[in-house]
Amino acid sequence: MNILAVNQLSSIWNFLLESSLHYGLNAVLAIFTLAVGWWLSSRFANALDRVMLRASLDATLRPVLRSLLLWLVRLVTLVAVLGQFGVQTASIVAVLGAASLAIGLALQGTLQNIAAGMMLLLLRPFQVGEYISNGSIEGTVDEIGLFATKLTKADGICLFAPNNQLWNSALTNFSRNNTRRIDMPVGISYKDNPAVAIQALKELLLADERILAAPAPFVVVTDHADSAVMLNLRAWTTTSQYWDVRWSIAQKVQAALAAVNCTIPFPMRELHITREAEAKLAA
Repeated sequence: MNILAVNQLSSIWNFLLESSLHYGLNAVLAIFTLAVGWWLSSRFANALDRVMLRASLDATLRPVLRSLLLWLVRLVTLVAVLGQFGVQTASIVAVLGAASLAIGLALQGTLQNIAAGMMLLLLRPFQVGEYISNGSIEGTVDEIGLFATKLTKADGICLFAPNNQLWNSALTNFSRNNTRRIDMPVGISYKDNPAVAIQALKELLLADERILAAPAPFVVVTDHADSAVMLNLRAWTTTSQYWDVRWSIAQKVQAALAAVNCTIPFPMRELHITREAEAKLAA
């Protein structure tokens, strides 16, 4: 009886030792495979990024392709690690399929952002470096990711906008076209001659070399407001120079009008008092 017990304990001990050695070796190999896979994924992603940079690939696509390669290598690494413990590939695929369905139902909004990101990359309504606005979101595009787009606002603040908000709303791209029109309203006094003011402002526009000759700049009367005759200056310039030209023209308008004895009036209202009103006031 004692000999049998000793044999059983010896068998159990040998089994535990062999199992420990087997699974311990697999665990070490799995950790090593995981570390090497994570390291290789970063190296491959960085190498791809350098190749795309040398090939002058669009800056909009580079971060997305880099992320796809990075996580593809890491996914293969995870499958290899699971294989170290005897998990079959078919089982892994089945688990991934079930997990994908569950994650898809739980993260519908996130998946919408991914789909919107893919559409933004395919149709290119905007690219890196362009200034865009959809009403609530506005800034210069720094990076288009799978989930969100990174922008820098005009005041230098960083903004991350969900791709779904950019894709599902009307969007204005201020940088896409090479030229842009300047529209600047200016009011002159009713005592001034509009033709004289128009000629002075037109000469101001023609004197600026940054304003394009075609379409030709022009100035017109657009409205007769309460205290001023409203003129509108219209001129075309390159998109990159738009704000510099607009600010420069705005600074010179008053001097150009003063040179021809025209004035920009203050808002005024005329008050006519009838005799009945005068009597009530006197009473």
